[in-house]
Amino acid sequence: MIVKKLDSGLHILATPIGTANDITIRALNILRDADILVAEDTRVLRKLMEIHGINLNGRKVLSYHDHNGEAQRPKIIALLTEGKAVAYASDAGTPLIADPGFSLAKIAIQNNIRVHAAPGASAVLTALCLAGLPTDNFFFGGFLGSKSSQRLKNLEKIQDLDATLVYYESPKRTLSTLRDISKIFGNGRSISVCREMTKKFEEVIRGNVDEVINEIESRNTFKGEVVIVMGPPSKKEISDDDISSALKIALQEYRIKDAASQISEQFGVSKKRTYEIALKIKTEFNKSN
Repeated sequence: MIVKKLDSGLHILATPIGTANDITIRALNILRDADILVAEDTRVLRKLMEIHGINLNGRKVLSYHDHNGEAQRPKIIALLTEGKAVAYASDAGTPLIADPGFSLAKIAIQNNIRVHAAPGASAVLTALCLAGLPTDNFFFGGFLGSKSSQRLKNLEKIQDLDATLVYYESPKRTLSTLRDISKIFGNGRSISVCREMTKKFEEVIRGNVDEVINEIESRNTFKGEVVIVMGPPSKKEISDDDISSALKIALQEYRIKDAASQISEQFGVSKKRTYEIALKIKTEFNKSN
């Protein structure tokens, strides 16, 4: 039987975020066949391989993380330049998403080295599935920051963004981050705090900001990896007076049909509604003149 050798290049490898069985067959094959193994935490990768019965067979597992990245990148790039198949795995989830692997992949691409991605578990996507909030348009912002001033500044930048917002957070900072969210977004915004996803004690706390804060405050302990998901801002109810005011300005320049179409698009309301209001404005104008 001919065994196909793994293609050379950097293989970005998604690993489970909790349950060890959440790994793909392709990822297991890459771990088995790669020439070089690179991990954010070598102990975590070794344990994962042991669980799934994959032997190292004399291969080294190189350490690569935020603190040694500058020193390790040239060594890994040299191995890739030699034509080696290098597998990189972060501690959990999809590498390069708020992860030190981004710089490694970026330099590999700059050196015309092929980068392969083996998709799999992702804390961002798992939280979106569990949160019960709109998923058609979302913004992932990584970590908001370790200091309140930094978090408030980052939140102010996106307070008007019409999208579901997703952030990673540590359990120790979750409460203070929620209080900062309350300062910028108010207490009524729908929010879900997801922790320990795919693990035995997986939990999703849902409600408005105040309700979630009160729930977490009532507990003696709050542990586990956390993802905060905030729903988009509530749609403002557009009144006939709002539409009428905008139409009066538009009708000074455009015909009824064009003005109605323009204001319909501006406010996100039906053309029929804006057209009827425009007709009423024109009729009243003609009567008064």
